[in-house]
Amino acid sequence: MKPGQYFALIIGILFVLIGAMGFIPTFVQQPTAATEMPGLSFTMGAGYLLGIFPINVLHNIVHLLVGGLGIFASLSLGSARLYSGALAIFYGLLTVMGLFPPTQSTLGLIPIFGNDIWLHAVTAAIATYFGFLAKPDLLELRTGQKDAASQG
Repeated sequence: MKPGQYFALIIGILFVLIGAMGFIPTFVQQPTAATEMPGLSFTMGAGYLLGIFPINVLHNIVHLLVGGLGIFASLSLGSARLYSGALAIFYGLLTVMGLFPPTQSTLGLIPIFGNDIWLHAVTAAIATYFGFLAKPDLLELRTGQKDAASQG
């Protein structure tokens, strides 16, 4: 398994765990006032995961989907790189959206403000490396093996 595949697997497992934790009341702190979730019209399961990350049921489902895709993508280097690139773009977009009040609730459905912004930015940055910058050679992509001459 290559580093890009490990990234997809690890991030996939983390997102599945985060998504599952969002459905367990012990890990979710309820907002103290309605104004804590600005612009959010879908409030089912709204709260703060671990007391710091705004979530709701739809947010948890997105985490489960992203996690499941990561686990599945880790099966091959090509799919892991594609997943990482898509994750970089997706979370990069969410980071920018979280900075502006009109888009901080993704049309009133999913909260992406507060501490979610830096978490999305870090996720996008790491995914950018594995999706776009870490380049395996063609032989490694084709066979999963490094060229014996290049191993030195």
